[in-house]
Amino acid sequence: MRDIDACVEIIRSFYVRGWVLGTGGNFSVLLTRKPFRLAITSSGIDKGIIAPEHFPHVDASGNVVEGTGKPTAEAGLHLAVLAAVNAGAVFHTHSVWATLLSTIYFPSGGLHIEGYEMLKGLHGVDSHTHREWLPIIENSQNIPSLGDTVQKLLEESPTVHGFLIRGHGLYTWGKTIYEAKQHVEIFEFLLEVIGRRRTMLIET
Repeated sequence: MRDIDACVEIIRSFYVRGWVLGTGGNFSVLLTRKPFRLAITSSGIDKGIIAPEHFPHVDASGNVVEGTGKPTAEAGLHLAVLAAVNAGAVFHTHSVWATLLSTIYFPSGGLHIEGYEMLKGLHGVDSHTHREWLPIIENSQNIPSLGDTVQKLLEESPTVHGFLIRGHGLYTWGKTIYEAKQHVEIFEFLLEVIGRRRTMLIET
């Protein structure tokens, strides 16, 4: 399972960067669509010591079909994303900037990001003039309901590359684990830029 091994290294790199401290964040890798098999991080695993055995395999209903451990409580959100977009991996981080900005911009329903060269790191974007919409949804411990919200959001806004959950963090995805990694890095960079601009009292 080379993708899982590579995903472990990616998660550890995110841990070092402060994006998934402690047990925060969760990650999934699509193994096959027919039959549907998803490798997803176990619940309550410290991301600084995560290993390949911490990825149970689940079916389209979130039931474990291989491996041990309880899948992350947010498995339903990964399944909702994969039901709505053509992705091979879904990554969720808990960074400081994503958490703060998701609260600040929640009343607006999200935030537009434009004018930054780093936007070209998002799939299909070829200019800094691109205007990226990053929606923000309300947090909830009712995962089935939150999953329905996510799926509806992505069906209505199929061109977005990610979304924020208020007071929680970033969800993004990619056709491969490497594209998903790239999207995390791009969004985290852009969110930090926006956050730092606010602290410097520069209009955004």
